[in-house]
Amino acid sequence: MGMGEKRKGADWERAAAWLFYVSVFLECVIVVIDKSNYINPVEGQLFRLTFLLLTGKVLLTKYSKKEWMAAALFGALGFLSYKATGRNEILRIVVFLAAYKNMDGKKVLKCAFYTTFVGCALLAALSVTGIYGVLALESDFGRGYLQTRYCLGLGHPNALHCMFMMLALLGLYLYNEKMKWYFYLILLGMNYGLYLLTDSNTGTIVAFLGIAGAALMHYWKGLAERKWVYWLGAALFLACVCFSVLAADERFAKPSNYWFENRFVASVETHLNGRVKELYYGSIERHGTTATWSLFSKPENNRYFDMGFVRLFYWYGIVPGTVYIILYILLLCQCAKKKDGMGLVMAVAFAIYTIVEAHLVSVYIGRNYILFLMGMYMSDMLRLRSDKEGRLWEIYRLI
Repeated sequence: MGMGEKRKGADWERAAAWLFYVSVFLECVIVVIDKSNYINPVEGQLFRLTFLLLTGKVLLTKYSKKEWMAAALFGALGFLSYKATGRNEILRIVVFLAAYKNMDGKKVLKCAFYTTFVGCALLAALSVTGIYGVLALESDFGRGYLQTRYCLGLGHPNALHCMFMMLALLGLYLYNEKMKWYFYLILLGMNYGLYLLTDSNTGTIVAFLGIAGAALMHYWKGLAERKWVYWLGAALFLACVCFSVLAADERFAKPSNYWFENRFVASVETHLNGRVKELYYGSIERHGTTATWSLFSKPENNRYFDMGFVRLFYWYGIVPGTVYIILYILLLCQCAKKKDGMGLVMAVAFAIYTIVEAHLVSVYIGRNYILFLMGMYMSDMLRLRSDKEGRLWEIYRLI
């Protein structure tokens, strides 16, 4: 390869990287806008723009034959989902994961972290100063008594604590190796202080678990190299999924008179503040229960509820949901291979959170940092790498 070709290839790589960073920036800005009180009239157009930017990145990137085949296979899955449901999220996610190739994973996550952090901080500042946004909400919140809970411009108290949890864990993923002991105490203090404002039990507990897990990974030397900790993480993840599926199954949960005859489900539901009851008594058709699931879902499956794994299967179908679960497990295996202890902590913490909340199951790619980790590891996860690569118009070289 001559110097001219090398320079041209480097120019293409830089252009491709810029396309990807701009798309990530826009996806995170869309998330911040969604958390505010502003109704974004051009959200659909922005999604189309990020899709085009990511497609441009894919076209300028070299892939192996196996990578092109995997992209085509997952693209077909996304197309089937789109035809069945009218939702294009899987197609967008497939292009996002494919476009992640050759990107510096940590730099991309830093872009997502700082964009989202600055955006949320700005919303909080605007609400506190009274310029824009709701500072606090006064309502029943489904607990049987009137409460005043703070949201600081982020729409809902749970959303405020959720964003703190997400950013805290992402920040720990990026900087845990450099953390001093007092930083963990500061984060724990912030978590508790925010709990006094939001009274968000789930966000507080999961943030605590994530911070404690990060501290363990930092101070327990060699823990990130132990295989058993990743097996434990995979078991916890599968337990989260299994409980969600069983709770949504009427034959297992046995709903009766606005409660459950199944003692296990009834016991857990006392701590979930009506999440499971919402599936059975939130709509006449009992949207979200397994009776409303199908292989690729359907357009009328568009109801919103909190249980994230249930929403995954309800919105997108059993086949796409199962593929996501398998990829999640492969991600945990890749974390074990790379000794990525903080990747494990973040993935397990998010799985626990997804039992109760559906923050990660939405139309917003910028919300789900698990997708970012999958993008970082995808080719290695699926063993798709090869020395022989080509761009779309150079596929003949791979044959």
